[in-house]
Amino acid sequence: MNTKSLKLAHILLVEDNEGDILLTLDAFEESKMETQVSVARNGQEALDFLHQRNEYFNAQRPDLILLDINIPIFNGFEVLEQIKGDEKLKKIPVIILTTSSNHKDIQKAYENYCNSYIQKPLEMEDFIKAILKIEEFWLQLSILS
Repeated sequence: MNTKSLKLAHILLVEDNEGDILLTLDAFEESKMETQVSVARNGQEALDFLHQRNEYFNAQRPDLILLDINIPIFNGFEVLEQIKGDEKLKKIPVIILTTSSNHKDIQKAYENYCNSYIQKPLEMEDFIKAILKIEEFWLQLSILS
């Protein structure tokens, strides 16, 4: 048995679209792996969560971050830049999960050290499959520090 499966995986979902939040939570519920998903609805909340500030002073460090680039206050690129520029946070895998297929967005995400860039599928069933594949690769197959 994989010893990683004994640990409850913690995911930080940074997303402002309620529909996408619900779809993502539903997908993780369908999974065979137990996960804890925390949600930040804007860039400021995400950074407060990661730095354990304000209402998030007891927040658990996530094993994986799913980050939309089109979020309020600080956009996803600004959040990604702060994560990857912080010695304590930079090892956390950051998956950009967004509607944008713009080449400049993809290039900018990788230039700021995102670990993967995934365009959100438009169909609900495909969206759920994508989330399950993210989980399978990043939380079951990959070894995280």
